[in-house]
Amino acid sequence: MATFTAEVFQNEYLAPNTDVVDAVVTVTVTGAPAAVPGSEATEIIIVDVSGSMNEEGGRKMTAARAATVAAIDCIRDGVSFAVIGGREHANLIYPRRGLAVASEGTRAEARHLVERIEADGGTAIGTWLQLAAELTAEHPSAISHAILLTDGKNQHQQPWELDHAIAACVGRFQCDCRGLGADWNVGELRKIASALLGTVYIVPDPRELSEEFTALMQHAMGKEVAGVSLRLWTPQGSTIEFIRQVAPALEDLTASAVPVNPLTNEYPLGAWGGDDSRDYHVRVRVPTASVGDERLAARVLLFVDGAQVAAGLVRAVWTDDEAKSTRINRQVAHYTGQAELADAIAEGLAAREAGDNETATIKLGRAVQLAHDAGNDNTVKLLGKFVDVDDPATGTVRLKRDVEAIDAMTLDVRSTRTVRVKGS
Repeated sequence: MATFTAEVFQNEYLAPNTDVVDAVVTVTVTGAPAAVPGSEATEIIIVDVSGSMNEEGGRKMTAARAATVAAIDCIRDGVSFAVIGGREHANLIYPRRGLAVASEGTRAEARHLVERIEADGGTAIGTWLQLAAELTAEHPSAISHAILLTDGKNQHQQPWELDHAIAACVGRFQCDCRGLGADWNVGELRKIASALLGTVYIVPDPRELSEEFTALMQHAMGKEVAGVSLRLWTPQGSTIEFIRQVAPALEDLTASAVPVNPLTNEYPLGAWGGDDSRDYHVRVRVPTASVGDERLAARVLLFVDGAQVAAGLVRAVWTDDEAKSTRINRQVAHYTGQAELADAIAEGLAAREAGDNETATIKLGRAVQLAHDAGNDNTVKLLGKFVDVDDPATGTVRLKRDVEAIDAMTLDVRSTRTVRVKGS
């Protein structure tokens, strides 16, 4: 039986006239049942089969076929699944209608059809998402997940059409997005993944695609608890400034709020697997009070399938003791730095693209310093492709002139992946 906990970390002491309270909420599940055949779940594999996939001598399309077959082989018996081919419109590759139920026979049929896919046409990602939403609507109570692969930009739709399609998918399924090569748009896939509680990453080399698809599908097959959400209650006069997932990756959940009553909002957290743990940064603005006063800033309630399973409190205590009010909670400080790191990378890359080398050097130097302080060695390594690092502790760097486009995209998508507090 799955056991959920919600633990609140904060410094509850505020200086006089201070009205902002920060807290980190760690949500953990242990003992979630292993996924078993027959569990209600749906998997949609969405593969770009536009003409650009024929580039590089057809290596990309060959790799996409092999990766899709690898993912199909990971789908457990009893799971409803489909494969969508995406061009300027979406086509069902398998089955021909609706969803198939995974078995040795249906997986073999799907593999046979996937191996015959040919690439041609354009790219309209919104139509791919709309078809996936229609398919998953047939199983509203299932844990529904999709993998979306593209090597290009959404050229055959207006931005508002993609936004409309994404909105139609919210609450229907989670979606992990992968970009192949360096010609796709990070912002487009990040928008999809963020709205659909998934991840976005780059696959630079087609040879890496099968391993990536296998890992994604195996992870999805381990998800067994759906309907998880956080409810935040704030007293009258207080407001939630933001709620962000801060580990394992940065995702702003503020706009996903679903009102429960005038004082309570609910934030969907997606499906969870065994021994899963995630951190959330909550900032609450409260009316100021006198020294010595104490208030409840927020009540954190964790729900699974409509039932409360855990709770925590965010408190505010006003003091004139500077030793108390200036102490920054370790978890809050760490994740505030991780958010600043992501911003510094984004601003540094934008400045570099605009030819503002001075700003780019300052921002990327600050990113090196923050990543070094957090022990985020992978990000420090990626930043080393953009700057020569003289002193990581102070962020003293020199901007490099020649950088590959694929390295810039890799740093961009990697910037929102975080490391947890050391020793937590």
